[in-house]
Amino acid sequence: MLKCRSVWNKLAPLTKVSSNVCRHNVRRTGLTNVRLPPCAPAAHMSTGPRGGGRENQLYAALVGAVTITVGILTYRHLKEDARRYQDRIDEIESRTSKRIVIQESAPIQSEPPDVEAIETEVVPEPEPSAEPTTEPQLEPPAEPEPETPSAPSDAEVTPPSDTTETPSAAAEAAVEAVPEEVAEAPAAPAVQEGDLTKLPPSDLIEPCPAPIVDSEPKAAAENLTAEPPELEVVAKSGADTVPAPLKVPSHTPYLLIGGGTASFAAARSIRARDPGAKVLIVTEETDLPYMRPPLSKELWFSDDPSVTETLRFKQWNGKERSIYFQPASFYISPEDLDSAENGGVAVLTGKKVVHMDVRGNKVKLDDDTEISYGKCLIATGGVPRNLQVIDRAGEEVMSRTTLFRKIDDFRSLDKVSRNVKSITIIGGGFLGSELACALGRRTNESDLEVIQMFPEKGNMGKVLPEYLSNWTTEKVKKEGVKVVSEALVKSVTFKDDKLQIQLKDGRLVKTDHIVAAVGLEPNVDLAKSAGMEVDSDFGGYRVNAELQARSNIWVAGDAACFYDIRLGRRRVEHHDHAVVSGRLAGENMTGANKPYWHQSMFWSDLGPDVGYEAIGIVDSSLPTVGVFAKATSKDTPKAATEKSGTGIRSESETEDTATSPVASSSSSSSSTPTVEQHKDDYGKGVIFYLRDKVVVGIILWNVFNRMPIARKIIKDGEEHADLNEVAKLFNIHED
Repeated sequence: MLKCRSVWNKLAPLTKVSSNVCRHNVRRTGLTNVRLPPCAPAAHMSTGPRGGGRENQLYAALVGAVTITVGILTYRHLKEDARRYQDRIDEIESRTSKRIVIQESAPIQSEPPDVEAIETEVVPEPEPSAEPTTEPQLEPPAEPEPETPSAPSDAEVTPPSDTTETPSAAAEAAVEAVPEEVAEAPAAPAVQEGDLTKLPPSDLIEPCPAPIVDSEPKAAAENLTAEPPELEVVAKSGADTVPAPLKVPSHTPYLLIGGGTASFAAARSIRARDPGAKVLIVTEETDLPYMRPPLSKELWFSDDPSVTETLRFKQWNGKERSIYFQPASFYISPEDLDSAENGGVAVLTGKKVVHMDVRGNKVKLDDDTEISYGKCLIATGGVPRNLQVIDRAGEEVMSRTTLFRKIDDFRSLDKVSRNVKSITIIGGGFLGSELACALGRRTNESDLEVIQMFPEKGNMGKVLPEYLSNWTTEKVKKEGVKVVSEALVKSVTFKDDKLQIQLKDGRLVKTDHIVAAVGLEPNVDLAKSAGMEVDSDFGGYRVNAELQARSNIWVAGDAACFYDIRLGRRRVEHHDHAVVSGRLAGENMTGANKPYWHQSMFWSDLGPDVGYEAIGIVDSSLPTVGVFAKATSKDTPKAATEKSGTGIRSESETEDTATSPVASSSSSSSSTPTVEQHKDDYGKGVIFYLRDKVVVGIILWNVFNRMPIARKIIKDGEEHADLNEVAKLFNIHED
């Protein structure tokens, strides 16, 4: 009808114009002859001489053509509508057939008449004098005529051929049919054997459960007379072979990307301020949140041969604990997060966030799963750096190189250290020195050779002043480590079953395995998709003093380049900073709007006898002042943990303001700070780092549990005429 209307709209103006032409010609003739012609039938009206009428003929032909065209188009349209209607009816009947098949393959107990009807149709009871009944033979859909029964029987039915399906097609329809169609299918009426021929065509579509049984021909032959419940079991067994996909919540109020210390601290802070909060942690690792410091410290000194499996260790004070923050029972399943009445913390392990839609407040995982969020924290940490010469050295070298960061790296290096004869650690920072001391202890138990090389003159040369760095190097050597200082790696090759490290000064070091501990690269993979700024000087996501990067997005931990209101823009890679920044981010995600003012600390232990804690900016390029005293048996990491009760010292520190009175500076008239040294015996002491004569960093060398005092000194930001007097605040001269 739409086509006819469009054609008529095009032709109607033509007919109207022709009619107007006829009327105008008649009026013009009347004016010319000074009289109007008598009324005549419309068929004889003409503007020419009498007896003409050419225009009328054209008009009649045009109207006739239009009428015929409209009739033809109407006929075609009606015919097409009839065909589509018939196709729709056939489709509906086909759906009805599929629904019946599904209903009979999984009968409902609440409708026993249907089950009886199906049983009757599947296996009818034979008459004593008749031949055994057989299943009705179906004809392919291509045949136009109905099939004739092969043998007379009351139980046999000849369904219409245009709605029947072959057993294979019916099987596919039974498998592919959706549950909604099953729920909408009408109940099949109970039918007696003799009444089957009276059923309408839609009820005669192959109803037997043969299509499902046909997938197993042998079972079909043996179980031809099986009860409907048995058929239901067959369908269940097939469904059980398909594993159910993990259900991930489509929305979470709090989404934490990363499963490290910062994320766990944020989750705990969020739950403290909002007890009913629902928090989802998404992490690439397969482990629950854990602390990283023991991986390079206490775990290596454990006497338990199964420590790589239990991941439990004894602290210096003898107490045992796990590296995991909380056991698995602390968390809830991601599937149960939506329905959790009191909220909770769920961890989605082994998943990586690959894209962020900041405007839509949603993220996409590496399996294309999308999760929307209300507030989001990025705590992706970092990845270990590697030397370019090792990256370019090939697979033989890379397979014998460890980039130490995770639990798997600890397990792998522990196994390697028991199976090789030589390990070389490249790097003289915190991680490299800790691993060197830890592995050096094993040289006494086995023939393992441990080598540590670094470009500086001594261990931790970028942090400690030169004299203390040299003293530390000697301490590391006493642990059984061969130290190669001022070493710049030129190339690494694999030859004669050995890794050969060629230095730029010509020295050659042969080893079996390499541990690259040359720093951390902040993970900023989401910066591009999230449209966030990466700091060009320090790396990491650039955030404000509240650790916020964009609307509803915060960053904490190693990946955050934050603005310190006291020391300026910084990026810190330490455990305590992850705790402090994660806690602050969690508070701000719940509306606290607090700035980052708490100076985080870090610590490092070179075995149970030497350790230090530091705060602020500790850079050996800055002017330093050190004040030392003779150490006692109480001035060791072991004694400190025995007193505090924990080996993770950042958890034992408090944020209380230091109340120790400042010593009077009148006892010293010198305006230049002096350094008190005891003939290279740096048993314990305090090292101050200065910038513009103001203390910006402090290291407590074998001085423990005094961090609140150091934090207050940095927070005050005052100039001190005599730092010897300031050092007395830490009671380093007490026995």
